[in-house]
Amino acid sequence: MSHFAKVQNGIVTQVIVAEADFFNTFVDTSPGEWIQTSYNTRGGVHYGQNGEPDGGIALRKNYAGTGFTYDKTRDAFIPPQPYPSWVLVEESCLWEPPTPMPTDGQQYSWNEETQSWQTVET
Repeated sequence: MSHFAKVQNGIVTQVIVAEADFFNTFVDTSPGEWIQTSYNTRGGVHYGQNGEPDGGIALRKNYAGTGFTYDKTRDAFIPPQPYPSWVLVEESCLWEPPTPMPTDGQQYSWNEETQSWQTVET
């Protein structure tokens, strides 16, 4: 099975799963274009069934999702920017915060006002 994203004006509006042979005969007259995406691709890396990088072909940087942007120049699907302060990493086409999230095992959420990580009470 293959995955295809419907892109209208640079924005993903739909993602479907279809056999490649079927998709080649699929007729859609609505505006936009269908672009193949890979369920196993994230951040420019292809992952295997075990969730580990497997050296496969990373297709269009990220698996497309509704609301993602398709950048023709980069040939990449880019998720929505989560916060205005986060910056796009060119190699992965993923957004990163200005300060890395702590890795001390606690849960955190981003506070855009203070541009810092806040612990989440559980």
